[in-house]
Amino acid sequence: MRFLANENFPGPAVAALRAAGQDVVWVRLAKPGAGDTEVLTWAVREERVLLTFDKDFGELAGQTVLPAGCGVVLLRTPIPKPGEDGGRGLAALIMTRDDWAGHFSVIEPGRIRMRRLRRR
Repeated sequence: MRFLANENFPGPAVAALRAAGQDVVWVRLAKPGAGDTEVLTWAVREERVLLTFDKDFGELAGQTVLPAGCGVVLLRTPIPKPGEDGGRGLAALIMTRDDWAGHFSVIEPGRIRMRRLRRR
């Protein structure tokens, strides 16, 4: 799966996803300071699933028609502290599913909610 990890997504989780063979681009390294609209446009252009802790993407995704290969995963869980698990737990949670594309998904403690996005 192709992911775009927002700037607020933890680096150790990015590294764990990459180590598991996932294609992940991290905004913090590739384009630090990019605005939300620019980040979502990037995800659309490259048909990536955006991983973020930023609630603003719920509204943006709802207003945008996205390609089938794109999606948004909003994490409403505590951001792992450095050294807790190296991001492996967060990466494992992301890898529990392979149907993130085409959905706006919210990961909360104990549950995952998914809503289909409007498609191109």
